[in-house]
Amino acid sequence: MSVRHALLALLSEGPKYGLQLRDEFEQRTGEVWPLNVGQVYTTLQRLERDGLVESDGEDAAGPQKSFRITPSGGSELETWLRTPPDLHSPPRDELVIKVLVAIRVPGVDVRDVIQTHRRHVVELMQEWTRIKRDAGAGDLGVSLAVDAELFRLDAVARWLDAADGRLRRAGVEQPTPPRVANASDSPVTEPTPRTGARR
Repeated sequence: MSVRHALLALLSEGPKYGLQLRDEFEQRTGEVWPLNVGQVYTTLQRLERDGLVESDGEDAAGPQKSFRITPSGGSELETWLRTPPDLHSPPRDELVIKVLVAIRVPGVDVRDVIQTHRRHVVELMQEWTRIKRDAGAGDLGVSLAVDAELFRLDAVARWLDAADGRLRRAGVEQPTPPRVANASDSPVTEPTPRTGARR
């Protein structure tokens, strides 16, 4: 997520204050990505330093300081909107790494690991579905943001299903836990007949 370019997009509508930008950012993104107001001002300072936005000047400060996009900022925003993200290299997905590592960990049932995470993903999908239902069809921002998250989680669930199926076809079964010895495991010793016993 590029906060830098999201703020430029909001400023393309007209001059705005820092707190206003924070509130509008969260509203437009369905409050899926909360934004710290300190991060907003830090980003605005960098944008101003780079000549992409300009402010009221040194006289105004804090929440009363208004920012507006510059022509250079408009060009930067348009270029960003039309530039595809880098999708060539797969991200370092923690869940994928967990499954790959679990295959080699002695005594770990990798398929149980997969099902544990799959249950969690399904619970998250149910939670996002409730958020979308409560927001209603009128909130376009929330609907689009939640749809994006639901599609992402659905892809994760489908990958987990595919991984489980591939492991099953490869003959990866639940590991047999080590057997713990107990008293009943002790060999039974038959009494040795006594010879030469007195009558």
